[in-house]
This record gives sequence, C-alpha cells and structure tokens, in this order.
Amino acid sequence: MSDIIKKIEDAQAKETTPEFRVGDTVRVHNLIKEGNRERIQVFEGICIKKQGTGARATFTVRKTSNGIGVEKTWPIHSPFVAKVEVIRFGKVRRAKLFYLRQRSGKSAKVKEIIRKK
Repeated sequence: MSDIIKKIEDAQAKETTPEFRVGDTVRVHNLIKEGNRERIQVFEGICIKKQGTGARATFTVRKTSNGIGVEKTWPIHSPFVAKVEVIRFGKVRRAKLFYLRQRSGKSAKVKEIIRKK
C-alpha cells in the first residue's frame, strides 16, 4: 500500500477503539443526520463478525426486530459511531457467527461468560 493512502487512513482512525469481541451483545450509538439536525439512534444486538485491520476494520451486529433478523455493518473508525457499549460477554468458539441467521428463539442465543468490563 502506498504511503499516501497509509497517511490518510491513519489521520481518519480514532485514537481509542471500542473493546469487544465476536459473540458479545453490544449497544451501538449511531449518529444520524436528518437535514440540519443530529440525533443518536441505538442499535442493540449480537456482534456476529469483525473483519479487516486499521482504518478499514468493520463489525456487524445482528438483532431480531418483530420476528425479522436485521444486520447492520459499521466501520470501527467511523465518525458516525458515537460509542459501542458491551452489554454481555458471549462465549463462542468461532470468528464468524453466521449460523445464527438460520436459528430463532432459544437456539439463537449465545452463552454468557463473566468477564470484567
């Protein structure tokens, strides 16, 4: 990768990134601009995927809303991600939890582990 691209990506990266893993239940505070107004919208669900490195890193959160699965993907260093709170820590043995897409009800849950925040 060229040095120019690296410098641009480093300038856009946040100083501190949120600490969470795949399988954790997270609450993402998303900044939404509507015209000249700004507001925070909260999206809470299970982190099913983290990928990429540096300024290009992204994470995907899945939740069930009215019986329909909804997934959203955000760049970790996006200025529209105000903050990411970890609600529960999940115990998983995979890096990507795509199998949750075919499950519903209790089988779509991830075991919780007790870990310090």
